[in-house]
Amino acid sequence: MTTLASSYDPTQFESRLYQHWETSGAFAPSGQGEPYCILLPPPNVTGTLHMGHAFQHTLMDALVRYHRMRGFDVLWQMGSDHAGIATEMVVSRNLAAEGKGETRDSLGREGFIGKVWEWKQHSGDTIERQMRRLGTSGDWTRSVFTMDPMPAEAVTEAFVRLHGESLIYRGQRLVNWDPVLKTAISDLEVVNQEEDGFLWSIRYPLADGADYEHVDVDADGNELLRERRNYLVVATTRPETMLGDTAVMVHPEDPRYASLIGQSVELPLTGRRIPVIADAYVERDFGTGVVKVTPAHDFNDYQVGQRHSLPTINILTPDAAVNEEAPAKYRGLDRYDARKAVLADLDANGLLVEEKPHKLQVPRGDRTGQVIEPYLTDQWFVDMDTLGARGLELAAGTDGKPGEVRFVPGNWINTYRHWMENIQDWCISRQLWWGHRIPAWYDAEGNVFVGRDEAEVRAMNGIADDAVLTQDNDVLETWFSSALWPFSTQGWPDPEAMAARGFDRYLPSSVLVTGFDIIFFWVARMIMMTDHFTGGVPFRDVYITGLVRDSHGQKMSKSKGNVLDPLDLIDGISADALVAKRTSGLMQPKMAEKIEKATRREFPEGIPAFGADALRFTLAALAGPGRDIKFDLGRAEGYKNFCNKLWNATRFVLMNTEGASFEGVPQPRTDAERWILARLDAATRDAARHFAEYRFDLLSQALYEFAWNEYCDWFVELAKPALNGEDAEAAASTRHTLLYVLERLLALLHPLVPFVTEELWQAVAPRLGLAGSLMHRPYPVAGDLDVEGFEAAEIDIEWLKSMVSALRRVRSELNVAPSKQVRLLLAGGSEADLARAQRFGASLRFLNRIESIDVLEAEAEAPPAAAAVVGELKLLVPLEGLVDLDAERTRLDKEIKRVAGEIAKCTGKLGNATFVDNAPAAVVEQERKRLADWSQQHDALVAQRTKLG
Repeated sequence: MTTLASSYDPTQFESRLYQHWETSGAFAPSGQGEPYCILLPPPNVTGTLHMGHAFQHTLMDALVRYHRMRGFDVLWQMGSDHAGIATEMVVSRNLAAEGKGETRDSLGREGFIGKVWEWKQHSGDTIERQMRRLGTSGDWTRSVFTMDPMPAEAVTEAFVRLHGESLIYRGQRLVNWDPVLKTAISDLEVVNQEEDGFLWSIRYPLADGADYEHVDVDADGNELLRERRNYLVVATTRPETMLGDTAVMVHPEDPRYASLIGQSVELPLTGRRIPVIADAYVERDFGTGVVKVTPAHDFNDYQVGQRHSLPTINILTPDAAVNEEAPAKYRGLDRYDARKAVLADLDANGLLVEEKPHKLQVPRGDRTGQVIEPYLTDQWFVDMDTLGARGLELAAGTDGKPGEVRFVPGNWINTYRHWMENIQDWCISRQLWWGHRIPAWYDAEGNVFVGRDEAEVRAMNGIADDAVLTQDNDVLETWFSSALWPFSTQGWPDPEAMAARGFDRYLPSSVLVTGFDIIFFWVARMIMMTDHFTGGVPFRDVYITGLVRDSHGQKMSKSKGNVLDPLDLIDGISADALVAKRTSGLMQPKMAEKIEKATRREFPEGIPAFGADALRFTLAALAGPGRDIKFDLGRAEGYKNFCNKLWNATRFVLMNTEGASFEGVPQPRTDAERWILARLDAATRDAARHFAEYRFDLLSQALYEFAWNEYCDWFVELAKPALNGEDAEAAASTRHTLLYVLERLLALLHPLVPFVTEELWQAVAPRLGLAGSLMHRPYPVAGDLDVEGFEAAEIDIEWLKSMVSALRRVRSELNVAPSKQVRLLLAGGSEADLARAQRFGASLRFLNRIESIDVLEAEAEAPPAAAAVVGELKLLVPLEGLVDLDAERTRLDKEIKRVAGEIAKCTGKLGNATFVDNAPAAVVEQERKRLADWSQQHDALVAQRTKLG
């Protein structure tokens, strides 16, 4: 293609180009050069592209395209995650919507998993299709799904090896439990939010009729109350859990309760006795200084229970109803019904002291929204002691030496270090069906055997073929398979697969781009597991991104109605469709109405189609180091204009080089060419530095400045005198430079805006004897051009730009028609200024519609004129013939009078001692600045009026 449409319309070429890239194999590793690998954080198979994905994928794609153009052997490892909990929920909802009466339980394990695979086959790759629309240039032919046979084999192998090394064990521990899903969930799947609740104070009677002298004091130690008591007062926000209390606890140094340590209390409503223990965990200055201990239903209490060898009594069923461990009257009640019954009985027995409102942090499951219970259950765990120590050393370093994994920005190593220094054993089992089933089998006596399959278990343990073995029903949490991602995607542990996929070549990968919220859940676990199984690190750099927020800095959420879909920004969406999308699924009519009103107010005409390039450039430009970004549609509109600017500049170049062809680098004939080639070299140097430092914001800024201001604006303008002049060699050289710099500019920009640059390059390339795809052109390298000695041209062109800008301002202020020619008088200035004025006279006349340029011996000789100053040189544009002098005098008199009035107001305020003494200092200073500004304007107006006589 050598011609371009008259206007920029990304919908006409973005999808076409991507399809061509993918089908032609352009994204595959070359097998040549130094390897460069990025692992895609595998998005959930249930997911759709959101702004966080778009942000991170843009940065990854920019790095991938940049290194591909630099000749690296690039692998961007694609893939997706099976997302156990989320996928089960989606398929269960689909079954309910079909109305056939089928449920997860009615189908059974195999039937339900079959439905999941069926759903995945038809709908599960939505996000991959959306990623293509963004321009993701990963090798889709190597894409890995975490439930594929290859990663599934890696998961089984890792489990078996860790178990054989006593690093995986089964035990009863406290976990986050979702009573709706009936499974353990990770901390990452728990959302803590502040809610209104209550704090109930309850009397726990001392056993055997014992009593003690209770003393209350104020903050200063003054005695408020002294009395004999036969009870302790305990405060709780979850009174139903008291049925599982196994102790009450005081601080060992609290004198109020020293005599009670080792004694017992009667646990209300249960008939059980529990001890009074001492532990420094208690905050003695908070509340009564007495705390109930429920090891089976509180994480901190569990730790206390372990220290003091307390029994753990679980009083809840998997669906959060009261079980048989509680008194009979409460059994079978839902936890909140049980709470009401417990409070009523405490009150009836005179044991409820008070109830008061209380703000508390409530843990809710991010999938179901239900309150999460700390729940005592048998689970599989990874022992993190040795793994954690090694993981800390690999990233944080040891003995003053840096670690092998570098965090960017560097401050995130502190977060990593804090988490790793406080690491706990990792619960890896989930009570689900969709996922990697735990490779463990139980015999009739409950003995557990671990192996790669049942046959291996029988062979290794001498179990007869007719003996019954039952495989564990649980599956591994998705973070376990994700922890193996760096090497499970490269064929481990199968030697043939490892060789075929380039295990030794692409591990470790070059950089991981991810969010700060999963540094521990994923980054740390990949570091530990990769080291343990391969002896290396998974990646060299970890680039941590911030969150994408709305233009007001608010987190995007469906309940706030401020979510932006990247595809809506790329392809556009009507107001009605946007409202429908944002209110879909909202159960509360008032919330839906609120969101609809806000949406129609903000987007009365919907969202226009910005195209993928404009969205990508916006995200890159906002990508400061580790900071959250405020996404503003105004920026997207601005960068769509930027793409349009490139489009129009390219059309100009193509029109002015029609029929021309060039090879090699230009041999500049004009100062403008030398200047733009020097600026190209500087922009190329900046780009390399910013890529190396992951400063996508500075990269975008530098390339935007070079493209818009220096090339599209100034060089295109400065080229026109040569193109329209009589020097044929200068015209030819300028045409070559226009094409050459444009081609290199498109290459510089390609990693950020691949679509428009490819489309434009295909039109420009043939005139430079180039073919193929811009994606595989060498990325510009500083020093490729010999710009030595161009410094003088740079200085001269900067002078010319100042002259042109100053004269354009004068024309604008005088409202001179673009076609109207003006005279230019020069006064003052250095010899260099006057020499430049003569050398660039033709350019000044062409670019500013100047009839003649004359040098005055003295400024006093000048007729009435509008003036501008460039350095020491004064530029005078005679007014005669341009403006009505009488009308101009009248206008200036009126303006001088108005400005004098403003000066009087400022002087009056500043002359008022009350104002100066009492007004804020900033206000007084602002008024002084206003006076200075008005005075400066007044002086300039008076000087101009004086010239007119």
